[in-house]
Amino acid sequence: MLRRRAQQAVEDSPAPGNDPKPQGKGRPTPKRREAEGRRRQPVTAPATRKEAYRQLRERQNSERNRAREGMLRGEERYLPARDKGPVRKFARDFVDSRRIISQYFLPFSVAILLLTWLPFPPDMRGAVNTVVLFVFWPFMMVGVLFSSVYVSWRVKKLAGEKYPGESLRGVGFYAAMRALQIRKLRFPPPQVLPGGKPVPVKK
Repeated sequence: MLRRRAQQAVEDSPAPGNDPKPQGKGRPTPKRREAEGRRRQPVTAPATRKEAYRQLRERQNSERNRAREGMLRGEERYLPARDKGPVRKFARDFVDSRRIISQYFLPFSVAILLLTWLPFPPDMRGAVNTVVLFVFWPFMMVGVLFSSVYVSWRVKKLAGEKYPGESLRGVGFYAAMRALQIRKLRFPPPQVLPGGKPVPVKK
């Protein structure tokens, strides 16, 4: 009796209709490899050896230009090993933010040579040479020596206080040699103006 009632209830229940909502996305999910393959751009190999060399030269020129621009901006990763590190940057900024006597050494030397070559009258030649060789030149050499020693000592002292965990090896000599160079010829280029203000960015 119970079996007959259960069978009759199943037969009387309405059959489920089609669900109007689609199940899933309605399409197979693409594999990861196929999706990545569609995103990739087709790479064409150079047809000739000449074309391969041309592409290589273009890449090398592009990399050199990028490195040169990075060095001109003072970016750490593009600098030579001797210019890397916070201590060396501190030394450069210290020198570049000041007008130091030693930076006029080369222009002064050229001026002295010009004085010795100018066609002075014979009665003035001896006096000019005496003043140049025994007054101007010793005065400049003493000024360069004094300023170089001071810059080397000062940079090393301040760098040690500001960067106690960094190596100070050679930083004094590094600063003194930079101070001997004409400002426009220094490399890496100065990032600060005399007085300490940053160099304005060229547009």
